[in-house]
Amino acid sequence: MRLNNIVIKPIVTEKGVEAANEYGRYTFCVDLKASKGKIASEIERMYGVNVTHVRTTIMSGKKRRILKTRKFTKTPGWKKATVQLKEGQTIDLFPKE
Repeated sequence: MRLNNIVIKPIVTEKGVEAANEYGRYTFCVDLKASKGKIASEIERMYGVNVTHVRTTIMSGKKRRILKTRKFTKTPGWKKATVQLKEGQTIDLFPKE
C-alpha cells in the first residue's frame, strides 16, 4: 500500500467541524486496509502536525433501490478515522488560495 493512497479525503460536517474546534479531532475517509499507525504517520506527513490518538470505524454500505425496478443494490463500505492532534495544533480544512 502506497502512503499517498491511505488518506482519501477529509470529512467536513457540522459535527466534525465542532469537534475540531473544541477538541482538536479531525475526521478522514481512509483506505479499508490502512492501520492506525499508517494513518497517523500519513496525517503527520501531509499536514505537519503531531497525532496523539487515532480511532477507526468501518462504515457499512447502504442498501439502495434501483430506479423503476424491484431490485436492490448495496453501496460499498468505507473506513472512517478520527484523529486527535496534540494540544494547540490545528489542520486548515479550508485553505485560502
